[in-house]
Amino acid sequence: MENLKGKCVVLGVTGGIAAYKMASVASGLRKAGADVHVIMTENAREFITPLTFETLTNNRCVVDTFARDFSYDVTHISLAKAADLILIAPATANVLAKLAHGIADDMLTTTVLACRCKKIIAPAMNTNMYENPILQDNLKILRRYDYEVIDPAVGYLACGDTGAGKMPEPEILLQYILKEIACEKDLKGKKVLVTAGPTQEAIDPVRYITNHSTGKMGYAIAKTAAYRGAQVTLVTGPAEEKPPMFVDLVPVESAKEMFEAVTARSAGQDAIIKAAAVADYRPKFVNTEKTKKKDGDMAIQLERTDDILKWLGEHKEKGQFLCGFSMETEHMLENSRAKLEKKKLDMIVANNLKVDGAGFGTDTNVVTLITREKETELPKMSKEDVAGRILDAVFGMERKEPEDF
Repeated sequence: MENLKGKCVVLGVTGGIAAYKMASVASGLRKAGADVHVIMTENAREFITPLTFETLTNNRCVVDTFARDFSYDVTHISLAKAADLILIAPATANVLAKLAHGIADDMLTTTVLACRCKKIIAPAMNTNMYENPILQDNLKILRRYDYEVIDPAVGYLACGDTGAGKMPEPEILLQYILKEIACEKDLKGKKVLVTAGPTQEAIDPVRYITNHSTGKMGYAIAKTAAYRGAQVTLVTGPAEEKPPMFVDLVPVESAKEMFEAVTARSAGQDAIIKAAAVADYRPKFVNTEKTKKKDGDMAIQLERTDDILKWLGEHKEKGQFLCGFSMETEHMLENSRAKLEKKKLDMIVANNLKVDGAGFGTDTNVVTLITREKETELPKMSKEDVAGRILDAVFGMERKEPEDF
C-alpha cells in the first residue's frame, strides 16, 4: 500500500447495511499511515459502533454535533480544515439529498459543507431508490459541485433484489483515495502508453507458446503514472495480476494484436514505456483442430513476430520518449545498450533474471536505467518504487527518495 503519512482522511459513515465494511477502509488507511477521522450519522450506529472505529483509528469517532465530553474546539470546522480528503460511504439517499441542497443538520453534513478538500461519495441503497430520477438528479448536482461519485456495484442486495446499489468493496474505495492523495500530480496533462504482461502465440485451439511474465512491473508503472495524474493507456497481454484502475485498458493476447493496439495508439503519447514480454517467434502454421499426439518427436516451425519497439523507434514523434525493457541472463549491459541503439530508444530498463530479487513474478526488482549518456544502477526495491524511478527518469525529474512507511 502507498504511503499516506501526513495525510488526513475523514470518513463519513451513514446508515446503510454496508456501514460495517468501512471498518476495513479505516484499517487500510491507518496501515498506509493516514490520520483517519470517522464521522457517523445517528442511524449508522445501528449497524456498527463508534468504538469499532475508535479502536481502528485511535481517534475519537464523532457523532453528536454538540458533544461536550472532549477538548473544546469547533469540531466540524477543525476537521474540515485538517482533511485532505473526505469519503462518504455508504452514502444513503437521505444524506445525498442533504448534501445536494446544502442542508447541514448533523455533524457529517456540517463538516462536509465546510470542507474545501476533495469529496468522494459512494452511493449504496436499494436498486429502485438508486434509479429514482430524484436521486439521479441529486447526483448530477453533486457532480456539478465537484463531488466525485463512485458508481455502485451490481449484484445481490441485502433487501433481496438484484441490481445496482451495492457499495463497492473496501479495496476499491481505498484505490479511489490513493489515486487522489497518495502522489503529487506532477504528471498531470501527460499521456503515457504502457505495455505489460506476456503474449500467447497459438499452436492450435488448445495449446500456445508464452513466457513467465506476470505483468507486475508494467502494471506498477501504469498505476503509478495514473496516481501521478497522467492519462494512461495500458495495453496488456493475459497477465496473472489484476490490472490497475484509472487507466484505459486494452487487453490483447498475441504479439500481432499487441502490435496493432500499440501502433494504433502511439500517436500523441508523451511517453511510451514498453514493459511487456512479447514473444519473438510464433508458430508459422496454426492448426484449426487439436494437434494429436504421435509416436516420435514433433517440430513446430516458427516465424518472427512484428518488432513493436523497432516500429516505435522508426515512427517516434518529436518530443516523444521511448523506453524499452531488457531481460537478460548474461552480458546484461552490453546486450541492453546494443538494443538501445538498434531500436532507437531514449532509455532501456535492464535487469538480470539471475539476480536475487529481480525477474518475473516477484514483488521486487533490481534494474539499471540505461540512456545514451549514463547508466543508473538501482538497488533492490519494490516494483512500485522502481516504477516511480522509471517515470522520474522518463520525464526528467529529480530522483525522489522513497519515504519510510
